[in-house]
Amino acid sequence: MARLIDLPHLHSGKVRDIYDAGDKRLVLVTSDRMSAFYVVMAEPIPGKGRVLTAMSAFWFDHFASEVGSHLISTDLDDLPPGAQDPSLEGRVMLCRKAEMLPIECIVRGYLTGSAWKEYQREGTMHGTRLPAGLVESSKLPDPVFTPSTKADDGEHDLNISFEDAVAKVGREQAERARDISLDLYAKGAAWAAERGVIIADTKFELGVVDGELIVADEVLTPDSSRFWPAERWQPGSTPPSFDKQPVRDYLDRLDWDKTPPPPTLPAEVIDATSKRYIEGYERITGRRFADWPGAGLRDGE
Repeated sequence: MARLIDLPHLHSGKVRDIYDAGDKRLVLVTSDRMSAFYVVMAEPIPGKGRVLTAMSAFWFDHFASEVGSHLISTDLDDLPPGAQDPSLEGRVMLCRKAEMLPIECIVRGYLTGSAWKEYQREGTMHGTRLPAGLVESSKLPDPVFTPSTKADDGEHDLNISFEDAVAKVGREQAERARDISLDLYAKGAAWAAERGVIIADTKFELGVVDGELIVADEVLTPDSSRFWPAERWQPGSTPPSFDKQPVRDYLDRLDWDKTPPPPTLPAEVIDATSKRYIEGYERITGRRFADWPGAGLRDGE
């Protein structure tokens, strides 16, 4: 990726590459890389980076009256000359540089994932007692803010209590982060529900710019959320989701210990995953992915 951008490289994560654009700005490039079980696959998922960028841009704009964001532009012409490679079109964001909170701001509306596993063991979610008799994918009485640590790449985030979050960022900041997260989840879930999609849970990244707490990184995307088709939701089972589920399902069938190197992904799994991402974007936004800049390109093209 670095050969495409003539800017100081700051960091590469499992999916994104970050560059210094000067003037307290960053360039974020979202790749087609696929991570599963904290391991990056060898094969990219066509269109994934642009879906994540397009989806985030949609929500940043949708929530603009509720809370600020780090996004300045997704237009290639607005980027510094060193980041205007045509192959980056549609998967790059020019952003304000934020001081990121050291916690993940997770909101859960349904009992699934690690929360379901904890409930099975303890009858709790992040240490808080839940009503008896809930089953997998049950809708919670109310959405719940369940923060976690922000682990380094390759490590696992750890669920923490709200008081643990207070200890990390201070009570005022923790309460503000909780309120923003719950508000955005409620509004986003209502929007998606009208379009036949359940947002089971999501993870927000919040940071501070000029003393203001804002949303950053990505918002309500298939990588940060569980999107379920409402018509397939049935408590007691796990609905199919508009994300990397075909990859996870395939890997779960293999005798693989979930450590590098990853197995090779078959073409049909790659294609199915790409289609899941695109369908989720189109159902929620009401827009055609084909209309997004660079939608027909792959990484490096």
